[in-house]
Amino acid sequence: MSTSLVFPLRPPARAEFVEIAPGVRWARLPMPYRLDHINVWIIEDGSGWALVDTGLRTQETMDIWAEMIARPPLSGPLTRVLATHSHADHLGLAGWLTRKHGVELWISRREYLMCRTLLSDRSNQAPAHALQFYRQAGWGEEAVERYRIRFGDVGAQFSPLPDSFRSMQDGMRLQIGRNEWEVVIGSGHSPEGASLYCPALKVLISGDHILPHISSNVPVYHSEPEANPLAEWFSSMEHMKRRIPDDVLVAPGHHDVFRGLHARIDHLVRGQWQALDRLRMLLAQPRRVVDVFGALFRSLVSEADPDQLWMATGEALANLNYLIGAGEAVKVLRDGIAWYQRPRRSGHVQRADRLTDVGSSTECGLSDHNRISVALD
Repeated sequence: MSTSLVFPLRPPARAEFVEIAPGVRWARLPMPYRLDHINVWIIEDGSGWALVDTGLRTQETMDIWAEMIARPPLSGPLTRVLATHSHADHLGLAGWLTRKHGVELWISRREYLMCRTLLSDRSNQAPAHALQFYRQAGWGEEAVERYRIRFGDVGAQFSPLPDSFRSMQDGMRLQIGRNEWEVVIGSGHSPEGASLYCPALKVLISGDHILPHISSNVPVYHSEPEANPLAEWFSSMEHMKRRIPDDVLVAPGHHDVFRGLHARIDHLVRGQWQALDRLRMLLAQPRRVVDVFGALFRSLVSEADPDQLWMATGEALANLNYLIGAGEAVKVLRDGIAWYQRPRRSGHVQRADRLTDVGSSTECGLSDHNRISVALD
């Protein structure tokens, strides 16, 4: 964590609201993971209230919503549901809430369509190319079989999506109550994640794009094995830093609200470059995806933990694909396994897209990019 961050507010207790700015309240919902909560945001919208993010589809979360909605400040009508992105902790109850209250879902188009695709997998068997994808990464057959059995399980964390939605796009301005909120799109953790920035209140609802204590998982999936989401992540970080002033209060998807946006962006970017440096050194010899975990994550990645293995594989592939795209690595298939190595004539990753650091280079430890990223958020 960057030492220059400031945390001005205590987090809310169960079914409690904490006001972070006039007309903007913070609530926290439980999750059954190591990362045990999701933050949601309530914004006054005329005589009612708009909701940003929803929590997982669990009975406990629905019971907490019923408790909160029954009393002020949520005794007025829900006017709309906005989702920062398509992961279950942010979108899981969107369908339930929009149907229950007769309101629209606002989300970016790619996030909505990605979730539609994900939910369609519930009734399907794991495709052969997905099993091949993880075998190529170096998974053993027991891990591949666990993946096959669990394929589509994540869909159970969602209520059925509404059949229509309102598309949020980068630069769009939304009038919510008395204030205007700007949509800022960022990619990497998800295809088209939406942050919401209110210049008048100096508040940024960042979703999982900027978190104070951890870096969000930036994965490659079997559906697009040659994707380069890390390049999109670097561009999005630069876009966010140029677009949003440093004096905002950041309202993240997890952990506490904080100040120090630009320092946090610099810290995250610097840590990612360090991870790529370690990975490049390791690729002096041919490596499988599962062989590079030690260069990227502090936690030992075990095949016995399927969620951890799945996330680590996706994030490691994102780093490897970035180096391939930069001409710093090559991939060769041998006997059904993908091997990665530096090309013979290899310089350094081109860093023209680096951001200007605001702190010293020693400020960044390995706490963010030398670990397993959290849960399925």
